[in-house]
Amino acid sequence: MERFVVTFARGFGSGGKEIASLLAADLGIHCYENRILTLASQMSGLDQRLFDEVNEKIRSNGGFSSLMRGLPRARSYISRNERFVSDDQLFEYQCAIINNLADTEPCVIVGKCADWVLRDRENVVSVYIEAPRAFCVERTIEHMGVTERVAHATIEQTDQFRADYYAYYTNGNYWTNPVNYDMTLNSERVGIASCVRLIEDYLVIKGLIEPSEIGQSK
Repeated sequence: MERFVVTFARGFGSGGKEIASLLAADLGIHCYENRILTLASQMSGLDQRLFDEVNEKIRSNGGFSSLMRGLPRARSYISRNERFVSDDQLFEYQCAIINNLADTEPCVIVGKCADWVLRDRENVVSVYIEAPRAFCVERTIEHMGVTERVAHATIEQTDQFRADYYAYYTNGNYWTNPVNYDMTLNSERVGIASCVRLIEDYLVIKGLIEPSEIGQSK
């Protein structure tokens, strides 16, 4: 399998993380989300000597992925109840990790402005997943076990955080701008499983995978 990256941006509760995970599993590749942030946070707190040691380990092992696989996976739903506060150094570490992943392995990356970071690469497909509010509220209630009122507030707060984050690090670009993405899918209308199939079909059309590579993990 050739190196390629599928990036995902998604509205909270739309099922975007689930679609990303299912796609990665079906293609037999890794899906990275908040482990990127965890590793970047750890690296940004290192003094120069320790950072040099980490860099040496990365070079000898072929990339950041081996370090991230030892980190715990994120919960299915992670909401942002705080206001966005920029951290340029942390974002630089995230960019370095994302670019290294794109250089070393086929993978799926969720969030982290990965579509923007990798926008000049030919082997990248960027996807945005959204759905009507009622659908997102229903999924949030089901997965988080919260009330409808809390679900609405969580969606609003998390999506605002993501919009502010994206605008800051892309110099004012808007997170839901369809021009930023290869595909924008409505997960309620299309369905979770059908979104996965559509993305796989597009990867075949783009020449990034062969039809025989779909479902190879099963």
